[in-house]
Amino acid sequence: MSLIRQNIEELGLPAGPYSHTVRHGQTVYTSGFTAFGTAAQAASAGPQVKEIFNQLQTVAAHFGSSLKDLLKVTVFVTDMSDLPEIRSTLTDLYETDMPASSLVCVAALFHPDLKVEAEAVIAS
Repeated sequence: MSLIRQNIEELGLPAGPYSHTVRHGQTVYTSGFTAFGTAAQAASAGPQVKEIFNQLQTVAAHFGSSLKDLLKVTVFVTDMSDLPEIRSTLTDLYETDMPASSLVCVAALFHPDLKVEAEAVIAS
């Protein structure tokens, strides 16, 4: 099975040497997404998570899927005190379709405003 590396036009070009997505069969793997360059960039963790999942929804829709088709999500956070806000936001976004998930606390992301980054695996 071949790999299809693809950028999603609505999300703009990646800032570095990577693709937004890599598709293998009916599975889509995403790069990490953040609120960088959006109105949510300087906001708290909750609005940043909402922005990230808006981007993931754009990716899913591109492949004929939705957030209900999330298989696995990895969330990177810079401050564990943001965890209640992040969990509350994710609960609202997922509704009853909770994916497998990992949470990783990191020292920093690539810009000091960023509190959250997430990557996903999506069934398409």
